[in-house]
Amino acid sequence: MPRELAEPLPLFPAPEPAGDEAVPVPLPAGGRLPSYIAGHRARLRARFRDGGAEAMPDYELLELLLFRVMERQDVKPVARALLDAFGDLASVLAAPIPRLVEVPGVGPAIALELKITEAVAHRMARARVMGRVVVSSWAQLLEYCRTVMAHRDREQVRVLYLDRKNRLIADEEQGEGTVDHVPLYPREVLRRALELGASALILVHNHPSGDPTPSEADIAMTRQIETGAEALGLSLHDHLVIGRGREISFRAEGLL
Repeated sequence: MPRELAEPLPLFPAPEPAGDEAVPVPLPAGGRLPSYIAGHRARLRARFRDGGAEAMPDYELLELLLFRVMERQDVKPVARALLDAFGDLASVLAAPIPRLVEVPGVGPAIALELKITEAVAHRMARARVMGRVVVSSWAQLLEYCRTVMAHRDREQVRVLYLDRKNRLIADEEQGEGTVDHVPLYPREVLRRALELGASALILVHNHPSGDPTPSEADIAMTRQIETGAEALGLSLHDHLVIGRGREISFRAEGLL
């Protein structure tokens, strides 16, 4: 009796489980993606090329990002799982790596790609405001603060230092805390202003709850910094509290 022929080995053998990405779908002979996956990817890329991102929902933009690190898989389940876990694309990108890798199908490579994308977005937003006069670029400044801080899951304080012409010369993180508290030391904020030769500053911090209403602690801390700044001949222009969808200005609210 003739010996049965062994099944051909797959072109891309499945890797041993390593706690990273979901196991790739075995490819058919020739190593090509199944037509339904290849066609979907081609259609999404064409839509982005021809119409840009505005008409694309979050899950489709996320799929486009995942194409880069999930070359031989259907990315839809992972994209949907990420959005189910975090709510929207901005929150997916802002999520810390330990939380990202808890999502089924997401391993270190995917998490790193998402964090690189977030870093590029932050760098672009920052480039629009650095060295510019704050008064004439206030909208861009607010957009930068939203991009960097609105979707964080912990409170963060940043200080924007300005020169005599109100140009932004430095943007520095002064502290990161818990979901509802972050320590800030007025002496360090003012010392750094003197080191930079700044003439004015703007405080910015986020509320992960989404509600930007200042707390009594926020108000008290701001008054301490305002008093110290005045003693040193510096101006505290504003304190912005960034929530999800809106922000509050101490200056506009009469708190400064």
